[in-house]
Amino acid sequence: MRNPIHVKVPQTAVKNEVVHLMTKLHHPMESGWRKTLDGQAVPRALAGWFECLFNGHEVFRADLESGTASDPYLSFHVRVAHSGVFRFVWIGEDSNSIEKQARIEVS
Repeated sequence: MRNPIHVKVPQTAVKNEVVHLMTKLHHPMESGWRKTLDGQAVPRALAGWFECLFNGHEVFRADLESGTASDPYLSFHVRVAHSGVFRFVWIGEDSNSIEKQARIEVS
């Protein structure tokens, strides 16, 4: 089974540098509108929200809608002033969540 979350975070940065972060969730993102060949509705399964926290403080958030493609990918920038841990949290519409962490060292 493949890893459900991939993240890309630089290992190091200079104080107050703006770093580029990326994350991808392996998820089918079913809207509930599609039907199988025998006419049955494919159950709705969406990752409804994403948030990124740095040392416990929210630095980025996204609300995902039914038009979001499968395996959603997000890319964003954050200014870092000190070393710490980024926490990437994907939350499904059913309130189940999955997360991954990555550390960055700031000099």
